[in-house]
Amino acid sequence: MGEFKGFMKHSRKNLGELDPKMRIDNYDAYQQRFCNEDASEQGARCMDCGTPFCQTGIGVEKETVGCPIGNYIPEWNDLVYKGDFEAAYKRLAETNNFPDFTGTVCPAPCESSCVLAINNDAVAIKGIERTIIDEAFEQGYVKPRTPKHRLDTKIAVIGSGPAGLTAADEMNAWGHNVVVFERDKKPGGLLMYGIPNMKLDKHIVDRRINLMKEAGIEFKCGVNVGSDISYEELDQEFDAVIVATGARKHRDLPLEGRFSEDIHFAMDYLTEQMLHLDGDIDDVTITAKDKHVVVIGGGDTGADCVATALREGCKSVFQFNKYDRLPDEIDGNPDWPMTKQIFKLDYAHEEYQSKFRVEPRVYGIQTMGYDVNNLGELQGLRTQVLGQEALNAMTMEDQERYFKADLVLLSIGFEGVENELPKAFDLNVKQNRIHANDTDYRTNRRKVFAAGDARRGASLVVWAIKEGRGAARAAHKFVLKEKVYS
Repeated sequence: MGEFKGFMKHSRKNLGELDPKMRIDNYDAYQQRFCNEDASEQGARCMDCGTPFCQTGIGVEKETVGCPIGNYIPEWNDLVYKGDFEAAYKRLAETNNFPDFTGTVCPAPCESSCVLAINNDAVAIKGIERTIIDEAFEQGYVKPRTPKHRLDTKIAVIGSGPAGLTAADEMNAWGHNVVVFERDKKPGGLLMYGIPNMKLDKHIVDRRINLMKEAGIEFKCGVNVGSDISYEELDQEFDAVIVATGARKHRDLPLEGRFSEDIHFAMDYLTEQMLHLDGDIDDVTITAKDKHVVVIGGGDTGADCVATALREGCKSVFQFNKYDRLPDEIDGNPDWPMTKQIFKLDYAHEEYQSKFRVEPRVYGIQTMGYDVNNLGELQGLRTQVLGQEALNAMTMEDQERYFKADLVLLSIGFEGVENELPKAFDLNVKQNRIHANDTDYRTNRRKVFAAGDARRGASLVVWAIKEGRGAARAAHKFVLKEKVYS
């Protein structure tokens, strides 16, 4: 695959990005695709490694090795190297319903698993994928997946995040009549409301939704299934139901002072900001403007809060990370095929550093309590320095640190699925997830299937796509079997 010894001739390139100082003045997408020539050169680096770990798609101790949906990465790398973007898109679309989403927001476990990454820079797989799908849309290769024949079956999909959209796309392509129920005003789930616009431009989501509507999928938004519609009503009208509501039950940090109205969940902040940016609400109730902000949690959602607070005009941001800072570099890649554990600047941290000349993350820190006055106003945070080395070298007073804060955003993950729908549907829930195996995705209800974060727990968009495809396959077989033997 690729150019013979291309990995020895060409260096890795990353996607182009707007200047950090300029992009914090707006919410436009900060990253651009490769030009076709650069994509071709990057495709040339794919080294015909024999065993393409990049597409293996297995889970190892909560980490992913390779692409969970088994994208034919070496094949479309080779096609891009040869300049055949149409064939590359067709090969990509065989395994991935939404490369426009994964090519933008996926953390690319495929690149960590690239054989070249053992002792060199990995092939720029995500950048190539992004360029393939952008080129496909520009050239008109992407068409609605309209079925040639319609069946007399009806499928309900609850939730329009990546898992729900994937399941709907697959079932519709097989000829089922699909209705997607979404409780928010617009479809897309966290793709629409949980990821900031500068990271995933919403026209990308709207463009895909419009294609699905053209293909015959019906979207009913503003409908809270379980309260607005009962299970019995769905049972009478639909032949199968796929639950893909996500895992949106926030993990809280109930310390002293938690009652303050200046402490919020990160996803509530990001969702409200997106609603305001989209014109759905006039004013926000959670704002970082002219405030000292602390984000508790070192993950991607926390970084998105940093980037959003910057654009709002905050005075400062600290992002707490309970782990120690990773080294700038290490010899080789001892963690391969998993992610190399070295220090990296996310887009948000790079932006903050460009403005304030310091990195916003604070390492090895644990929050001990919220400092709140008698009026319930947040004053700051009491914290403790973690790490054995720090504890041995410091006095007790040195271990305690105080951070001034007017706003705290909790970004410490999700506990699991929200309880309302499983309770209304009488679904079995184990470890805060709807109980259904990964063979047939069946729940304890005869015609109800579960997919995505609601079944698996909070994870990546690419895992949600895999789940949606699996649940759709299981529901399709179930419905056809029911029709034959009924």
